[in-house]
Amino acid sequence: MAAKGFDMIVIGAGPGGYVAAIRGAQLGLNVAIVEREHLGGICLNWGCIPTKALLRSAEVFHLMHRAKEFGLSADKIGFDLDAVVARSRGVAKQLSGGIGHLMKKNKVTVFMGEATLPRPGVVSVKTDKGTEELTAKSIVLATGARARTLPGLEADGDLVWSYKHALVPKRMPKKLLVIGSGAIGIEFASFFNTLGADTTVVEVMDRVLPVEDAEISAFAKKQFVKQGMKILEKTTVKKLDRGTGKVVAHLEDAKGTTTAEFDTVISAVGIVGNVENLGLEALGVKIDRTHVVTDEYCRTGVAGLYAIGDIAGAPWLAHKASHEGVMVAELIAGQHPHPIKPGSIAGCTYCHPQVASVGMTEAKAKEAGYEVRVGRFPFVGNGKAIALGEPEGLVKTVFDAKTGELLGAHMVGAEVTEMIQGYVIGRTLETTEAELMETVFPHPTLSEMMHEAVLDAYGRALHF
Repeated sequence: MAAKGFDMIVIGAGPGGYVAAIRGAQLGLNVAIVEREHLGGICLNWGCIPTKALLRSAEVFHLMHRAKEFGLSADKIGFDLDAVVARSRGVAKQLSGGIGHLMKKNKVTVFMGEATLPRPGVVSVKTDKGTEELTAKSIVLATGARARTLPGLEADGDLVWSYKHALVPKRMPKKLLVIGSGAIGIEFASFFNTLGADTTVVEVMDRVLPVEDAEISAFAKKQFVKQGMKILEKTTVKKLDRGTGKVVAHLEDAKGTTTAEFDTVISAVGIVGNVENLGLEALGVKIDRTHVVTDEYCRTGVAGLYAIGDIAGAPWLAHKASHEGVMVAELIAGQHPHPIKPGSIAGCTYCHPQVASVGMTEAKAKEAGYEVRVGRFPFVGNGKAIALGEPEGLVKTVFDAKTGELLGAHMVGAEVTEMIQGYVIGRTLETTEAELMETVFPHPTLSEMMHEAVLDAYGRALHF
């Protein structure tokens, strides 16, 4: 059977791959995409989207309990976990179906199957019907990542869950242990804790949400504890003894080892890149700790072979993958896109309260040798936050004292995942404190706190 020829083949149809395919097609390239499981990848089917749907249910449930504060009444408040999950799956299905439509609309040829790279410029796809060979001058690896498993802490779907099990829980945990307090761990902890699970979070680092600014982590932790979570920092889960309907966790900290019993454990200890069984090593692709090594343009060093998204390393974010997909498609089509600056990519965590950040933390800025000016503004000083009944939060800005460059911005509180984009645009436009101060923010909005946090860095805050 003759090989089918394309200009560009994308392996993996997650937010990196399918966006790369669309952009390539827009630029007149003949594009094929290979996907072994679901169009939309982990993000749409088992990640970003369905988790947000679950968290929205928890948020509404939380607000129902607060009805009295708002002059409302709600009796017999309860939840149906199966219905909550069914809504989440429905949202994921709707969006996944939309990707199929986008591929058709952009005339991207879709192959459902397992891809390997037997030799340069060739992709072999194993489908239900057999094996097909595709050829292209340019191939984009967008195979994503999966949950890291630690020996002895492997998920079994019964007592110990991965994020996938946690998205379609077979029962409501009564006593829950979450291992890892990055975005995935803390979001699931927030969801189940809000629905009434007795929740303990274990973090090996010295604080929860360890990639965030220390002040934001501390603020978030205080809120989690207030909501009834137990947070154990500088603690390792050494082993899990699995019994009938229960798990005994051996927890080690500086003081020694203790044991605690749980009925459910969620393991959220990071991710590893999907680099195996593709034939990458034989092609000469460099792999470092399960991630493909690339330059700033996502080139692997092997002619015509690119890697984008989670397989190409941190930050492991869907929006980074999509943006890299666009950049690579434009490169392949002969354009001259700018490389992506990791420092201008925002991170968002949808726990309660939400956390969002972009750029350097205060500690990282000082480490890099900057003299900094730091501004802060609390939610309790903002009219809209009080009217919403959300007075717990903080906006923090970090500026270069010499040039006024916005080095970083960090927030915790209601809707900060929507607000962070203002600072992202500011960093992309290389704005200084002067432009931010001169910007008129609408009133009454939560975004006014972003203005005040800039003013505060220069001793000019008006409302606090």
